[in-house]
Amino acid sequence: MPIDTHHPSRRKLILGTASAFAAGLTAASPSLLGASTMPLAPNENARASKEQIGGEEYRAIKGDVDLYMFRKRKVAAGGAPLPILFLAHGSSVSSRPTFDLRVPGRGEYSMMDVFARYGFDVWTMDFEGYGRSSRTTGNSDVASGVQDLQEAAAVIAKETGQQRFHLYGESGGALRAGSFAVQFPDRVDRLVLAAFTWTGQGSPTLEKRGEAVEFYKTHNRRARGREMILSIFTRDKPGTSDPAVGQAMADAEMPFGDTVPTGTYLDMTTKLPLVDPTKLEAPTLIARGEFDGISSQEDLLNFYSRLRVQDRQFNVMPGAAHALALGTNREQFWHVMKAFLDMPPRRDVVKG
Repeated sequence: MPIDTHHPSRRKLILGTASAFAAGLTAASPSLLGASTMPLAPNENARASKEQIGGEEYRAIKGDVDLYMFRKRKVAAGGAPLPILFLAHGSSVSSRPTFDLRVPGRGEYSMMDVFARYGFDVWTMDFEGYGRSSRTTGNSDVASGVQDLQEAAAVIAKETGQQRFHLYGESGGALRAGSFAVQFPDRVDRLVLAAFTWTGQGSPTLEKRGEAVEFYKTHNRRARGREMILSIFTRDKPGTSDPAVGQAMADAEMPFGDTVPTGTYLDMTTKLPLVDPTKLEAPTLIARGEFDGISSQEDLLNFYSRLRVQDRQFNVMPGAAHALALGTNREQFWHVMKAFLDMPPRRDVVKG
């Protein structure tokens, strides 16, 4: 369904720094947004005097489903339009606890802040059934996520005048992002697939999930409590993330309830492969944590070898597990991703 031209509703938030913004919400008021009262770390105070990050809320409409979107960028950007980066969240945690997380006293963990400071116009959204988006009777599978991304793309085009954007997806979000890039190649500039899985062969995580496949087939939502969120950071190899990160994510996410949709879990256990590498046209970066159990390195290299696009990269991040962007060595991943997105264009003329 086309986007309502009178939507999205928008609310602008100007922040001293994006790091000073509370990504989490209180259980008593999950709809409220505001500046955190937590003090900034010394390095964040130094940054605050130089940079301001603005946050804006949007809504996209998919039929009778209301989809929450959030955007961050430098307040005083001005000049030419900024390159757009869209972040697609995974199967178990909504967008802002994933990409706009604050971990007091532990340094920078907001990927939105980091890439806004790099000079990107950074967007994200809650897929159907997650976070601040409508909770429906659907299971928010990968196909539904592609539809959500279509509506998000319409909002981005309306607000920025730009039809194309860089697209990042992690875990279940990588399946959504890859599927969207296959179906809508004219909308994606560069594609980053993190914690991605192709066929699922050799994945201990998916083998374990397969034990509950009958439940996923008969239920649209599954339990997702605090302990499950904490396990994201420990199930592959303990010590690859600061324990405070899982606690902060759980604090931010649990106000949205203790269940999430089953769709991507069902897809990952019964429908892989979902992304055809021979049909991807966008330059593609595949990033895998050394210890990530969602896929084997062999499986991802097989995917990589089938990509027809020559502008492609495969990176194994040492010391990292499933949560690449929130791990102890997250700065290495940010560096790799920024370098890929900032790749200068080719100067030769390639004739088709």
